[in-house]
Amino acid sequence: METALINGRIIARDKITSGVLVLENGLVKGITDSIPAGAEVIDCEGNYVSPGFIDMHTHGAGGADFMDGTVEAFLTAARMHAIHGTTLLCPTTLTSTNEILFESFETYRKAVKENKDGARFGGMHLEGPYFSPKFAGAQDPRYLRTPKPAEYMEILDRCPDLARWSFAPELDGAPEFAAELKRRGIVASIGHTDATFADCDAAFKAGATMMTHFYSCMSTISRRNAYRYAGTIEYGYWQDGMRIEIIADGIHVPADLLHLLIKIKGINNISLVTDSMRAAGMPEGKSVLGSLADGQEVIVEDGVAKLMDRSAFAGSVATADRLVRTMVGIAGCTVREAVRMITENPAKVMGFYDKKGSLDPGKDADIVVFDDSINVKRTIIGGKTIY
Repeated sequence: METALINGRIIARDKITSGVLVLENGLVKGITDSIPAGAEVIDCEGNYVSPGFIDMHTHGAGGADFMDGTVEAFLTAARMHAIHGTTLLCPTTLTSTNEILFESFETYRKAVKENKDGARFGGMHLEGPYFSPKFAGAQDPRYLRTPKPAEYMEILDRCPDLARWSFAPELDGAPEFAAELKRRGIVASIGHTDATFADCDAAFKAGATMMTHFYSCMSTISRRNAYRYAGTIEYGYWQDGMRIEIIADGIHVPADLLHLLIKIKGINNISLVTDSMRAAGMPEGKSVLGSLADGQEVIVEDGVAKLMDRSAFAGSVATADRLVRTMVGIAGCTVREAVRMITENPAKVMGFYDKKGSLDPGKDADIVVFDDSINVKRTIIGGKTIY
């Protein structure tokens, strides 16, 4: 049976248009001028009709974290993200023991099978443990280490669902690690790093194509033995082939830097991510970063998670709709530009673009309907209304 979305401002790849968006058998059929006979009709009431949002870096939401180690935690987070327009996400781990990682892999596979009413899972993202202690951020320093082939080959072999791995390129063995990720078709992403420009260039040439939460926990211009060295941020700006993601909550990256990023990197090279922890979509107050069993207590206030002593941010509580709202409201983007950064761009980075990221005919019918204030009114996944 066909479904027809009417009275919407349809965000196509090259324009915002009117018409009837027709879905069939879980796929986009196309945009027509009339409602097909016998189609189920959804009146979008003048709101925007967009490809579903893609969040390639999130740790949880709705009071659940992917490190909790339960299927229900995965499903709870997926449901909360769907309410805010996300139709596909990459569950992201924190630095931990390998035993916990392996348990997360098993839980992920079970959750994929049981996920019926939440954002779908697009493969796991490992954030760590190969990070710089200087830029660990909220990552647990007990588990930081350098990449050793014996270890990461076992992890790779035991996680066929791995889509992305973030690491620090200045560590011993990092270029070889990046090359192995590239060989396996896994996105190699630079993050939590004290790298120099040269370190980043070596990683890029080996296979790294992405930078994790740009500006957060990464080096900039520094003096080493009296000489100035460009850092990770400068390399990200300079290298046209390097894509970046940003936590566009308006706090982790303020308005001035958002404008600078857009001017230098351009809309097509930036993806929006929530990097959200369990408190996303929940009331402010005390929360836990990481697993309930082994995480650290944090305080959520002013729209962001902070360490209990308030000395640093401890995570994002953003949802996908907030990211779009930020880019339109304070970064000066058009709605279509902001939507591209959380649909088409991440789909291309992660290798999903043949099925996700736009409303082209034949792609998955993952759709979000939202109003002028970027409030989500409806989320459709695979042609089925989830929210």
